[in-house]
Amino acid sequence: MDHRSLGGSGIDVSVLSLGSWRTYERIPREQSIAVMRAARELGIDFLDDARYNDETGNAPIPTGYSEVVFGELFRAAGWRREEVVVANKLWFEFWPEQSAEQELNESLRRMRFDYVDLIYACWPPPGLSAKEIVDAIAGLLRSGKARAWGFVNWQPAVLVEACAVALREGIPLPAAAQLPYSVAFREALEGEAEQAALAGSGAGVVASFSLAGGALSGKYSRGRSGRYSGELDDPDLREAVLYGERLARLAADSGTTASALALAFALHGPRVASVLFGATSTEQLYENARALDVSRELVTAVRALR
Repeated sequence: MDHRSLGGSGIDVSVLSLGSWRTYERIPREQSIAVMRAARELGIDFLDDARYNDETGNAPIPTGYSEVVFGELFRAAGWRREEVVVANKLWFEFWPEQSAEQELNESLRRMRFDYVDLIYACWPPPGLSAKEIVDAIAGLLRSGKARAWGFVNWQPAVLVEACAVALREGIPLPAAAQLPYSVAFREALEGEAEQAALAGSGAGVVASFSLAGGALSGKYSRGRSGRYSGELDDPDLREAVLYGERLARLAADSGTTASALALAFALHGPRVASVLFGATSTEQLYENARALDVSRELVTAVRALR
């Protein structure tokens, strides 16, 4: 599988990356291990994990059980730590009582890892400045508990300010920008202000939500249920469902799938280093990986869909 660089970090990542949001604690353990092993065999070596609150009612701890499960699966699937880029997130959920260092320490303890390769700073809570975030990140980098940093869903003005602080204080610029990007929702990456801020940072984009919660796979048009089944009256989601129908027709004419076309579109987006998705089965993983076989001509056709 091809690899691309994350900004100026010196870290190269597979162009497809595997996430774990609302995934592994909801499916059988052996099924989870099979997904991870299939990802490794495909050449995916960029894994994204995150702490979030239990939603199953079965977890032994209220928050962060996702990280416990991820670490267990990582080891059970036979990954070699030094050969995989692992990302995690700072949510600042308990700030200021809990510092960024304390938050990451707890995540590492649950995963049973010594470090993460990439630590994302999520959208900051009120009162937490860009300078405070950058200073906290600098401490994590100096400690060796993170090799590089990035951000999730920041507005352009916050990114510009953070980069100015980093340059002034001699701190590495963010290496990665995790942003929602799909054929149905393009503005977060392709907007004029967003493009200018990203260019100034040098960050590589990790495209997320590229299937729009499954809407672009065409499954809602086929009557299948999904995470957003109860929200199909939302105008934005309805628009994504319509795009899914168009993608399905184009895919039928082209011998591929709507999911492959949607992910290929994101993969060819400006500054995109990797496209992030989750998978609950090996079949879903293999279907998504078909995006690698989509031609540039087909991607151009997808971009022209309106």
